[in-house]
Amino acid sequence: MKRVYAATVLTCLIMLAVFMGCFRLLNLSGKKDHLTVGFVYDNDESTAYTYNFSLAKDALERAYAGRVDIHTCSNAMDDEVDEPIRELAAKGCDIIFFNGYSELVREQALQYPDIQFCQTSYMDMSGQNVPENYHTFKGEAYQGRYVSGIAAGMKINQLISEGVITEDQAVVGFVAAFPTSEVISGYTAFLLGVRSVVPRAVMRVCYTGTWSSYAQEKSAAQKLLDDGCVIISQHTDTIGPAIACEETSGSRPVFFVSYNQSMSEVAPGSSLVTARICWEPYVLAAVDAVMNDKSIESEFSGKVHGTDVSAGFESDWVEMDDLNLQNAAPGTQEAMDEAINRFKQGRVDFVFKGDYTGVNPEDPSDTCDLRNGYIENENTSFPLFHYVLSDVITVVQQ
Repeated sequence: MKRVYAATVLTCLIMLAVFMGCFRLLNLSGKKDHLTVGFVYDNDESTAYTYNFSLAKDALERAYAGRVDIHTCSNAMDDEVDEPIRELAAKGCDIIFFNGYSELVREQALQYPDIQFCQTSYMDMSGQNVPENYHTFKGEAYQGRYVSGIAAGMKINQLISEGVITEDQAVVGFVAAFPTSEVISGYTAFLLGVRSVVPRAVMRVCYTGTWSSYAQEKSAAQKLLDDGCVIISQHTDTIGPAIACEETSGSRPVFFVSYNQSMSEVAPGSSLVTARICWEPYVLAAVDAVMNDKSIESEFSGKVHGTDVSAGFESDWVEMDDLNLQNAAPGTQEAMDEAINRFKQGRVDFVFKGDYTGVNPEDPSDTCDLRNGYIENENTSFPLFHYVLSDVITVVQQ
């Protein structure tokens, strides 16, 4: 009995030694079995942009159940992010994600060198001097915009072939917040997708001067519809444009193309398709990198420039959702898939290309000849195409 007892004790001691050795190696390697993660939102989940970003938090909870503590701060305005960051730092966050466009995040990274700060890019980061613990990222949204334009073009072609509209009435509208390069890049890619199917299509753009105003967005969409637009898309945050389309669709055929969040529930009669940036791959990989003491950028196969990363369909950073088969023209899915496959193969030079001249709205002497082509997101994750194709795009006032 004594021998059995001694053997049992010896076995326990050996197992304890092995456990302690593994624990020590884990600590020496810098790996962690648990993380505290913070999310700072510039708005709340009732808006499309923040809702879409919050899906990454949900995916993180599912993937790391029990291994992450998550803290969230919502409605953090760009000039007021200091307090939420201090709050999350006090809670012991190892990594913080921010979906707003504030310079203060980079400054706060200097104050907390042991925390990794990951912010959706808001400017050209190439050549920028940033702290090692500050990272920027964004999906290459122009790819999704272009593909959603193909879906819109297929629908317009159907309307023309059925005699519902004439070729001269192939007009799409776009509700835009501000004339930033991100917005201009998106609506230009959308129109060029449309024109790849309907070469005579043109676009009217109406700016709201705000990212999130239901009344102004709906009013802008109604203005575009009154001007004869048959399909509307947006780069703003509320359901206003979708509702305007839905209310109009009872009297004449109009359709809506969503961004960030599907509008099929609020506008089932007019919704066509949704393009969205998928934030989940970045968030999951960044958390995994911190948990395993790796460089965040080493975890990605996209375009890496220092601590800035972008990717598109090839890495599932962009996707198309909710193609409404009740509204979509026959062959739409196949046409979309063909373009998506080109993107996945690394062929991106066909989007911003054609017999077009773009003009910088802030400086008419600054032009871009698209006969030579333009590659978006080539050196930075932030979209830089800021030229309005004046021959085919008209800016209208509300």
